[in-house]
Order: sequence, then structure tokens, then C-alpha cells
Amino acid sequence: MSIERNGHKNRLQLLEKIDLALHAAVKAGHKIMRIYKSGEFGIELKEDRSLLTLADKASHQIISELLKQRGLPVLSEEDQLIEYPLRKNWDCYWLVDPVDGTKEFVNRNGEFTVNIALMQNQTPVAGVIYVPVTQELYVGVQGEGAYKIETDKMDIRFAAMKEQGLKLPVSKDKSVYTVVGSRSFMNQETKDFIDTLRKDYPNIEVLSRGSSLKICMIAEGKADIYPRFGPTMEWDTAAGHAIVKAVGKNIYQLDTGSPLEYNKQNLLNPFFVVK
Repeated sequence: MSIERNGHKNRLQLLEKIDLALHAAVKAGHKIMRIYKSGEFGIELKEDRSLLTLADKASHQIISELLKQRGLPVLSEEDQLIEYPLRKNWDCYWLVDPVDGTKEFVNRNGEFTVNIALMQNQTPVAGVIYVPVTQELYVGVQGEGAYKIETDKMDIRFAAMKEQGLKLPVSKDKSVYTVVGSRSFMNQETKDFIDTLRKDYPNIEVLSRGSSLKICMIAEGKADIYPRFGPTMEWDTAAGHAIVKAVGKNIYQLDTGSPLEYNKQNLLNPFFVVK
């Protein structure tokens, strides 16, 4: 097979995986919304004191069952007991946060998402983020760009998003430098970082958002920078990382300046900045 034909085949296989991820994210979003509207969250505390709800469990089950059809392993927040020796040699896998922003879900402010990333050689090559409350669907694919659309259709495909959706990023008012931060986590280090930015950007606007919506704002062009001086896990960032990469931006480790790394022995992310 020629290199050109092989490349075409690989692209088709990649887009088939993305279509599956889009379907899984929206289907999980439907289930999450049924639980959200019922008010029966079944809240538990995990060992690390983070929240777990019926929505996390149901979304995880739906997404895992669908994604495993492709024969690739799935690493989900609710599967975090998969030991490093079992996953360290994975060259292609799914990285999933069934409900990113569980605290926002419980607080009923709508700022939670479903995150699905396709990982290749420890790098996010495609990402899907769905916002169940607003029905906003984001997708970013290496070499294909990033798009956004509002939909509740479970049969949505990447080709339709390219044709009907909004291509990212969109233009932004350059006279205002917009910093986006966590709605649930704004510490002194973050405030100090923003104060440092004021030296170069005196006209600063600071916004707060929950979950991976902050990364989506960077990809969309609605914000210029997102500093994170607090704990996050790989599944919190992977899908958004793929989307910002698809628009020519990145997530950089604050200590080294290099992009975030994945499938580490410890799945905890270092502090980072998205720009």
C-alpha cells in the first residue's frame, strides 16, 4: 500500500473513532441530564474526598461500553485503579472524565462537561467535550481543526460539525486581555500570577468558569490565558488539550514550559497554563 493510501486509511480510521466519541459524549449527556433534572444525585465521597454521583457512574458505564467497541483500552476517572504496569505500554487508548466538574453538577450551575480524549503515544490527538445543560459540543482533531455546535443529536458526526458548526477560534476584542480561572479554585498563587500579567496587559478581564469550560474558552478565542495553580488529573485536561492543540495553542507545564505529559505513573498533573 502506498504512503498516500495508507495515510487516507489512517485518517478514516481516526474519524471513525471521533464519530464514536461524539456519539458516546452526547448519549452520556442525555443520561446525565435525566439525573440532573431528577435532583436525586446519590452523592458519595471517594477516598480522596472528591464527590461521586449517580451521574458519574452512569456516564462512565455508557461511555466505556461504547468506546470499548473499537478494541482500545479506556482509562476513566472512575477506572483509576488501573495500575501503571498494565497501561504504561499503551500506544493508543481513550482517556475519559465522565463528569468533569462534579462539584458544579451538585451545585446545579450547569458548568460541567463530558470529556473524551483519544490518546496516541501519550499525546492527545483528538478530543470531545460536551456540555449537557447548554448542549454545546466541542471537538478538536489533530490536522483537522476544531469546531463547536449546539446539538442533542446522538448521531452527530465530525463531518457534520465541520460543515454546520462554528470553526474555532473566533475573533476576540484584542484591547482586553482575558484571564479565565476556576470557579471552585482561585488561590493566592493564581491571584499573584494575574497581578504579574497586569504589567504587560493593564486592561485585564478575569472570568470564572467550572470544569473544562475554561480550556474551551481558550480554544474558542473567548479567553487569552488560563493559569492553573491547583490539582488536576490527566482526564481533566486531555480532551481540552487536544482541542486547543487543534487551534494552534497548547497546555504548558509551569515548571518546564513543555506541554503536559500523559500516562504518567502518577496521573496528577503539574501546575500549568493554557494559552
